[in-house]
Amino acid sequence: MQPNLVRKFKTLALICLFTCFAGVIFQLVNETRLDYNSILIGFSLGLVFGLLELFLFSNAEMRFQRWSFTKILIFKTLLYTAVIYIVTVALVIILGLAEGRKMSELPTFLGSAEQLVLVFYSLVIYGLLVFFLQINRLLGEGILWKFIRGKYHKPREEERIFMFLDMKSSTTIAEQLGHVRFYTLLNELFHEISHPVLQTKAEIYQYVGDEVVLTWEMEHGLNNSNCLRTFFMFQESLLINSDNYLKSFGVKPEFKAGLHFGKVVSAQIGDLKREIVYNGDVLNTTARIQNECNKYERDCLVSGTLMNRLKHMNGFQWERIDAVTLRGKETEVELFSVIKIRPGSSVLAV
Repeated sequence: MQPNLVRKFKTLALICLFTCFAGVIFQLVNETRLDYNSILIGFSLGLVFGLLELFLFSNAEMRFQRWSFTKILIFKTLLYTAVIYIVTVALVIILGLAEGRKMSELPTFLGSAEQLVLVFYSLVIYGLLVFFLQINRLLGEGILWKFIRGKYHKPREEERIFMFLDMKSSTTIAEQLGHVRFYTLLNELFHEISHPVLQTKAEIYQYVGDEVVLTWEMEHGLNNSNCLRTFFMFQESLLINSDNYLKSFGVKPEFKAGLHFGKVVSAQIGDLKREIVYNGDVLNTTARIQNECNKYERDCLVSGTLMNRLKHMNGFQWERIDAVTLRGKETEVELFSVIKIRPGSSVLAV
């Protein structure tokens, strides 16, 4: 199963667990008793919310791209509450008929103070869910959960893979488009990279101008050569949509990438503004590897140490470029270019 689909199902399970708990709390406060109906209704409402948010609206996310945080929060909360109210009415009818009630009793029940309280309670619960999911999206997938868990509350050393992904000829394109249209283009490009990132369990560490810094835990980055697949998936997406970019902006954007791995110190820093940062020589080396792409006219350069961990995996073909002394380094770093991808074939080192 695809990692993005697994992530969605895990999130769906957490949503249903939360709404079941909310249903139990509502019944205990409202009726001072507990039965299976609270869990059944809570689960059903969470399922409807989760399916809409994670599967329906995820496909329409481009339409909300230019909406403000507040507008999205209000719109989704009201929409989900309306949908969930309809589902609640349907469940009330089914459960009422099962318990021997008559349809004529339904209008009185729906106009009762209890139902109005339930609608208001639903607004609060689903407002909280939408708020949490939007914050999670703003911070980056999984970052909010790391803050909650306190994973990086104390500095820790770990091995990570990094990719510095940079737009080619960005200065020329910016001059051609002007700053406002250029950043509109960047926003669309960074939105487009979301799918490869989610599919390969990458984390977006930083946006630096027209550059994106991606990182993986070693297991996730090496598994199925995810760290390389991200670049080629993004490259393929750019190729497929190149005519749209040409029509809208007059350019066909291309990117170059450098990859390396090593030990970093990971920590949560800041007070008024907190973030998780990585410090280590691996970041400087990765940035300089990416800078060599122009010199050697290659799209994707990988350090020899990382190549040795990847070369027996998943049909990538390699070309040894050179052993170079990068600026500020004393020891040479071998550079390899991933020149094409052949799914299902064996890997060749040239």
